[in-house]
Amino acid sequence: MNKTSSRVEVVWNVASSRALSPEDRSWLLRKLASRLSADGSLRVVVSDTRSQLRNRDIAMERMAELVRAALVRPKKRKATKPSRAALRARVEAKKRRALTKKLRRVTGDE
Repeated sequence: MNKTSSRVEVVWNVASSRALSPEDRSWLLRKLASRLSADGSLRVVVSDTRSQLRNRDIAMERMAELVRAALVRPKKRKATKPSRAALRARVEAKKRRALTKKLRRVTGDE
């Protein structure tokens, strides 16, 4: 039985934090919505080790990683079109396939 109370709870209020720009704040509130409390606080609880100091370090690392990962914005997709060679190759492959199927057919001559 663990007799030491080494559990650590780290709380950071995203909604009222001045460390974030308004755009980052709204982005984080949207991305971390499932993990935030009603007042906009992010909570990380750690009780991995018997050392409270180590648990505090782990909790801070986890929170930082959580926020860092949530702040990553996906790149915009650039619309592209197939090259002329790719289009030509596709049409040629379709013609070859059609010819293969045509040659399998039984003709009415027999």
